[in-house]
Amino acid sequence: MTLKTEDVKNIAHLARIAIDEADIDHYAKDLSNILDLVEQMNQVDTTGVKPMAHPLDAQQRLRADEVSESNQREKFQSIAPDVEQGLFKVPKVIE
Repeated sequence: MTLKTEDVKNIAHLARIAIDEADIDHYAKDLSNILDLVEQMNQVDTTGVKPMAHPLDAQQRLRADEVSESNQREKFQSIAPDVEQGLFKVPKVIE
């Protein structure tokens, strides 16, 4: 897929990225190459391939889920501007 100058300008606008006019042709070529690679990857037959979360078959060492700090809610809420029934009150932001 070959991107045109207007396509690159539109992508830059949507991404809120400022790019120099002199670099647009370079970006168009690079982005076109990326899209071509993605298209090649889409053509690969992945029937029967199990999805993986990570390419290495590694197990994570998990630590025990233990409480490591004491409950300091009263201390933290004592300096809060507004608290009700143990919860911080904040101004309404959605109508």
